[in-house]
Amino acid sequence: MEPTSHTAPRGRDAGVPALDGHDRARFGARAAEAARRLAGEGIVAVALTWVDVSGITRTKTVPVERLEHAAAWGVGMSPVFDVFLLDDSIVAGHHIGGPTGDLRLHPDLDRLVPLAALPGWAHAPALRYDQDGSIHPLDTRALLRREVGRLAERGWTVKAAIEIEWAVSDGGGEEFSPACKGPAYGMTRVTELAGYLRGLLEALRATGVTVVQLHPEYAPGQYEVSVAAEGPVGAADTAVLVRETIRAVTMAHGMAASFSPKVEAGSVGNGAHVHLSLWRDGDADAAVNGAVNAMAGGPGPYGMTAAGEAFAAGILRRLPALLAVGAPSVASYLRLIPSHWSGAYACWGLENREAALRFVTGADGERATAANLEVKCLDGAANPYLLLAALLAAGRDGLGADLRLPEPVDVDPAGLSEEERAARGIAPLPSSLAESAAAFEADAVLREALGEAVTDTVAAVRRGEIALLDGATPERVAAATRWRH
Repeated sequence: MEPTSHTAPRGRDAGVPALDGHDRARFGARAAEAARRLAGEGIVAVALTWVDVSGITRTKTVPVERLEHAAAWGVGMSPVFDVFLLDDSIVAGHHIGGPTGDLRLHPDLDRLVPLAALPGWAHAPALRYDQDGSIHPLDTRALLRREVGRLAERGWTVKAAIEIEWAVSDGGGEEFSPACKGPAYGMTRVTELAGYLRGLLEALRATGVTVVQLHPEYAPGQYEVSVAAEGPVGAADTAVLVRETIRAVTMAHGMAASFSPKVEAGSVGNGAHVHLSLWRDGDADAAVNGAVNAMAGGPGPYGMTAAGEAFAAGILRRLPALLAVGAPSVASYLRLIPSHWSGAYACWGLENREAALRFVTGADGERATAANLEVKCLDGAANPYLLLAALLAAGRDGLGADLRLPEPVDVDPAGLSEEERAARGIAPLPSSLAESAAAFEADAVLREALGEAVTDTVAAVRRGEIALLDGATPERVAAATRWRH
């Protein structure tokens, strides 16, 4: 749960236009060249992945010799995957559902990479198009690109990183058995699984992921990896890549990895904290690679600029609704409880790990690059593309409204009386998925940013999973979710 260094942006993500004949020819030619290279490296297949609304990474794969055709013409898939629940049962929304229809998966060749943890395999995140070449409205990766573009139109870029927490089980069954016995954050846990952790770091490095740090976490068998910040689309791509690498390396060592918000009902769950910093072109003397971090060097709280504060305030204002995409499972609310460093109260503070928004300045001397906002109330059941799109939309709204943050909180809010919290404007976040889903459906800003099709589908899936686990004990909820994400 330590901060990730946020360095200056390298570029801006653009929106995705409809495909035409020129695009198809260009993509096919690039893919043919990439396929020859991959085949020379022993790659036999490419996994094209997307993340569904329930937060599960789904895939279709092609032999490497079919990559050229996939890039030009796509790989068919049913639109109904967007309304799968975590147990693979299917619901229907107003915009999607049923057995009819077809989409086309096209690999993003800029993110095509061999999977060091799965020899013979490569990976590419997919963009999802309709058959007429237009982007499908439920493509959350394209949705995130659009939000990046909307900020870019105002002169802003964002750097993001998603921390990945997971728990390692030494058994292959449905139950969880911690694979290490050492104390929380203890070096003993590194020693116990040193070969496994070394293999993980080697696989991530070989896959092109820049690891900032790796450490044992609080819960039994739990670890966390932090990666370098990058543009939002790249950060979401990296989050998927890191998780699948962790999963593969863990299985290769005869163990199992759980990314669930609540691996065991009586234990601390897995978070997926998001770090964000806002950047703008500036004077060379005050910039890093031509860009200035709006989270530092200003007159606002703890050095924020007015824009950095407005961006943070926009996210803080919409946290109850954001939880429907950032803490999107029934199990999420077993994790999101006070005094567990999960950020269960809608407040912010400097280095306050009990606040939903933790402001990180970094050490003296590196604040211009390191200052960022950590959103702590999020977990690994989230679709990272959808989550980042919603966070950027909330921050963008804060910028447009020139919002200001309330007074920071420097204590555990749970230690205050209800009267003290009310006087300071500190409200608890939703305590159930039903509550956050209702806030999400009522939020006009997120509805406009994400679109009716996404908003309706998210709501339908949330209602479906609420009904699926209605009346279930915490133990049953944890068991139903443990190995799904």
